Amino acid sequence: MWGSPEGAIPAKSGYPAPAATPSPASAWALADNSAPEPVGSLQKRYKNLCMEKSRKINPFILHILQGVDEEIEKGLEGITLNIAGNNHLIPVERVTGEDFWILSKVLEKNPYINGLDVRYNFISDVGAYYAAKLLQKQYSLIYLNLMFNDIGPEGGELIAKVLHKNTTLKYLRMTGNKIENKGGMFFATMLQINSSLEKLDLGDCDLGMQSVIAFATVLTQNQTIKGINLNRPILYGKEEESTVHLGHMLKENQCLVELHMCKHDIRNGGLKHLCEALYLNKSLRYLDVSCNKITRDGMVFLADVLKSNTTLEVIDLSFNRIENTGAKYLSETLASHNRSLKALSVVSNNIKGEGLVALSQSLKINPTFSNIYIWGNKFDEATCVAYSDLFQMGHLKPENTDVEPFVVDGHVYLAEVSNGLKKHYYWTPTYGAFYHSANAGFNLVQVGYFMFLCVWKGPTSSHILDQEKTQKKPIGCPGNGRGKDTDFPAVIRSYKPPLPCIRTPF
Repeated sequence: MWGSPEGAIPAKSGYPAPAATPSPASAWALADNSAPEPVGSLQKRYKNLCMEKSRKINPFILHILQGVDEEIEKGLEGITLNIAGNNHLIPVERVTGEDFWILSKVLEKNPYINGLDVRYNFISDVGAYYAAKLLQKQYSLIYLNLMFNDIGPEGGELIAKVLHKNTTLKYLRMTGNKIENKGGMFFATMLQINSSLEKLDLGDCDLGMQSVIAFATVLTQNQTIKGINLNRPILYGKEEESTVHLGHMLKENQCLVELHMCKHDIRNGGLKHLCEALYLNKSLRYLDVSCNKITRDGMVFLADVLKSNTTLEVIDLSFNRIENTGAKYLSETLASHNRSLKALSVVSNNIKGEGLVALSQSLKINPTFSNIYIWGNKFDEATCVAYSDLFQMGHLKPENTDVEPFVVDGHVYLAEVSNGLKKHYYWTPTYGAFYHSANAGFNLVQVGYFMFLCVWKGPTSSHILDQEKTQKKPIGCPGNGRGKDTDFPAVIRSYKPPLPCIRTPF
């Protein structure tokens, strides 16, 4: 979940406007000390490279580059190039490793592109190789999103190793790429050396116990990482060893702001270790322990630490089982002691009316506690009335919760609305406004400059160009003479790319 620059930032959101920038010509000259490139050179360079390498032009990439060229002409910089493969509104030919090879050459040393989003494509380990090459040559890239791209341990190794020397990248998303324990160890080693990366997302990457412990060990010394996502590792055993090590890390690390431990099989004993660390930790502001096995007994430890902890602002307890008793423990602390927590998610925790009403009372008393998410619990009429009253009295804003009251035959009910701490972690809207209320956790706890990147969202269905009917075999790519290149990793030389996938609307 992560806070990512995946939707265009509305002008009225309060985010700073892009700073005044030099003319495109002067920026090009500064970037590589060569003669200025003409405006509109991205799409021209892409076409030329495709012709030179006998590679079929991807119409989706071409039009995205055309849109970027238009924005560059207007003087905009700090652009995140969004070539996501999961656009359901238009036909998208997903990017393969060979497509990414051409794209990486187009983007080399381009000073206008600060971010690249190629999630949900087929770039695989081949594309990871070229992504590593791009990170060596693109000095303005601070955000790279490679989530769900069939990258394996070898591709993860390539990217991790190039980050040993990279000093510009701030945020990397590897979500959903099965780099496994082997790839995780390379990233842990990288964090011992890299001193610029601020946010790393390795959720759903099949990390093993060894690599999770390695991250916990490295983060006791790393002073740069502000946010890390270690969601859903592949763990065996019931001793919660990884949680114990991460708890020890929190005692030592005073720089980490955001920690995601979803699906770590945390039980009450593991939560106790984390809470003991939070008595000493003075930096963590966002703790995600959703989708674990925490019950009401674990809330005794969390409620107690919240009485003295003054830094935690967002806690995600979604999909646990704290029930009424656990909700009451939290509500008592939030009403009488804690004045730092801003957001709490207890979605799907088997809480009934009594516990939900208790949480609503803490919202009335605590002026700092502003966001609560309760959908998936058991609403009775008292609950519906209590939250309806919060809206009417102004204690709870509609955008700060995931329910909305409505009345039928004189009775109040609650309906679900699409707000949450990380609704857009895996996906973002392809049309319509982008609301920060859907990603409230990342909006409340912002980590890094990349939160303010300008995003080119891409074309509409009317912008898609006609696809070429002929496709030539690429020259110089894996499977087409590239196997002779000794610089290319042996494990990738024999790679056979999948056939292009055309995604049609709806």
